[in-house]
Amino acid sequence: MTRLINADGRDVTSQTLDAIWKVHGQGDITKAATVTTATGLTAYDLEAPAKNLYPVLTPLRNRIPRITKSSGAGTAANWKEVTGISGNSAIPAMPWVPEGQRAGRMSVSTADRAASYVTLGLETDVSFESQSAGAGFEDARASAGMRLLQQTMILEEYTLLGGNRDVALGTPVPPTVSNAGTGGTIANASYNVYVVALTSEGALMATVAGGVKRQVNVTGQDQKTFNLNGGSSKVSAAGTTTTSGTTSTISAYTTPIKGALAYAWYVGTSGAEKLEAITNVSHVKFTTLAGTGAAFSAIADGSTDRSANATLAYNGLLYAAFNSSLAYYAALANGTPGTGTPLTASGRGSVTEIDTMLKAFWDNYRLSPEELYVNSQELMNITTKVLTGASSAPLVRFNLDANQKDPSFVAGQVVGFYFNPFSLNGNQIIPIRLHPTLPAGTIFAWAQNLPAQYESANVPQVAQVQCRRDYYQIDWAPITRSNETGVYCESVLKVYAPFALGVITNIANG
Repeated sequence: MTRLINADGRDVTSQTLDAIWKVHGQGDITKAATVTTATGLTAYDLEAPAKNLYPVLTPLRNRIPRITKSSGAGTAANWKEVTGISGNSAIPAMPWVPEGQRAGRMSVSTADRAASYVTLGLETDVSFESQSAGAGFEDARASAGMRLLQQTMILEEYTLLGGNRDVALGTPVPPTVSNAGTGGTIANASYNVYVVALTSEGALMATVAGGVKRQVNVTGQDQKTFNLNGGSSKVSAAGTTTTSGTTSTISAYTTPIKGALAYAWYVGTSGAEKLEAITNVSHVKFTTLAGTGAAFSAIADGSTDRSANATLAYNGLLYAAFNSSLAYYAALANGTPGTGTPLTASGRGSVTEIDTMLKAFWDNYRLSPEELYVNSQELMNITTKVLTGASSAPLVRFNLDANQKDPSFVAGQVVGFYFNPFSLNGNQIIPIRLHPTLPAGTIFAWAQNLPAQYESANVPQVAQVQCRRDYYQIDWAPITRSNETGVYCESVLKVYAPFALGVITNIANG
């Protein structure tokens, strides 16, 4: 061992070793230090790539056909409809003609239809450092691009169902408000109740703590800004009530609005109103007032309708139905606020409100829906109405696999199909499907394909996504030490036959 001797002759190496031995104890220094897994001197076993634990649920996007115009797309898709044909206007039901004479003229009704292309898109960025740090684990840019495309598809699913271009919710009718002196904890005071109606988009974005979305200012990746309406109506005038004592409840209701799938309720004493509830029905009952929701005073533009985006959006299937007098629409009665009107068991293994809708489809247009879309709440409610009680037995069918070794029934069964007697050949079975963004309190029905009796309609599908340019990705030139990318789509949803759509709303839970 080479030793270091300082100027005064002291052996510095020996002194250093002596100090180390005092710390670690006498003996061989190479055996004195203890190394365990707690010191962190171990390998890190990281399984590649990262796990994407999020659902990409896009049932309508997957089902609706897509076409891309190769040229001549312009700014809008245009088509003509023959909306009706009938016999002679004077005698529409009698085709009789005397010998040697000519028949009356057939009546034909037509309409021009158009839908403007709109752009939807989303962007992300990946820093140079994250790309370097992820080398050998996953390609950060490629993974970001894949997730960006998936999220754009998810957002397109929102628009295909609930996009709103044309349906203005207007001003809700002032709430009718009452109170009871028992059953709650609301103190003695005079209270105002305001209501704001929400579209499908508004219902998805509103929260009690954050409030309803009015006009949202969006800053793009290019730092330019634009405004989007948040799917909320004008604010109603106030309904009022005065309670007594300290155990009161407050109930309120408004008239259901066609196009509204939720309602935001602001309650409080004058000047102190807060958002207390967001309901999927046009009525509410309060047993207590939390006073912690968004302030009513934060709505500065209550006299402006913020429900639709007239130039930037297209009508999804729901709003194509709301916007057409041909589509089926029913809103259940308010009933008792807080309880409302739930679906009704028909007594023959079906649901009265759904049967009424199916009958209307046949009576008016000689067609039947192919699918029913529901929220999980309505799926359970339908199941309860259909399977509860002996009167349900005649139209309930259990399917058992012949190869199943154990033929026992499975607990927790739900209704997956609905029997429709109102079809040309009868005995139609309609699947009931969950939709990830359809709010509770609403049932949506539609036929994607017109039945055989419309075989000369020149309409291959009831609805179609027409793209001026389908999904495309742009890798922007770097202006910072990040790679920025965007995924866009220029498209429109064309609904050829709105009479093939149907909506039931304002359904109370129960």
